[in-house]
Amino acid sequence: MIGTTSWGVANTLGYSDGENISFQSYLEIIKNILEVISIPLSIDIESGFSTDKEEIIDNIVKLAGIGCSGVNIEDSTTSYALKDATEFSNLLKELRKELDNSGYADFFVNARVDTYIALKNGQLDETIKRSKAYEEAGADGVFVPLISDEADIKKLLDSITRPLNVMSLPNLTNIDKLEGMGVKCFSIGNAMSDYIVSEIERLSRKVLEERNTESLYDHGDIKSKFNSRK
Repeated sequence: MIGTTSWGVANTLGYSDGENISFQSYLEIIKNILEVISIPLSIDIESGFSTDKEEIIDNIVKLAGIGCSGVNIEDSTTSYALKDATEFSNLLKELRKELDNSGYADFFVNARVDTYIALKNGQLDETIKRSKAYEEAGADGVFVPLISDEADIKKLLDSITRPLNVMSLPNLTNIDKLEGMGVKCFSIGNAMSDYIVSEIERLSRKVLEERNTESLYDHGDIKSKFNSRK
């Protein structure tokens, strides 16, 4: 499965993350992705591209309707303030009901718990409380970005029954180790996008400083592509 990163999509369009494009524009981008892949696609829909519950649900059903296989949806606002857990649970319940009634029972709803982003203290306890509530509300998985302490991950795994999704961090990179612990999904997040943008910036500075484009052909694959055209 491929999962989009909202940060990466925003980067490609010159925007900062946080629903700064319209949902319709986002939908067109997703359609373009679907046209060139043959494996399931899960979408980072951030907070749902709306503050209205019915519109959020409608947006997600539209994604299911064009062929997406799932979404990550955050329990925080675009400024990373946590939403009320009960209200978010009710959203998940109604979303699951609408998806099932619309013929999308297999559509995967990954509830993103933003406690480690929004809180400075008590992250684990609040994460466990919210994760359990979201499971009961019908979430198919739980995604906790920025959780990195192995003891916290193990306690969370012991407390939930749905698959746990964590995100790549400088101190959280070993996929085999995480799988051995019981983590079922590992997201790269914006790390690859940031790396690519950083390389573009580095090479741009190098070309400007040296007034020479030789460094753009240093990579073996690039050289071989040009040689094959001769």
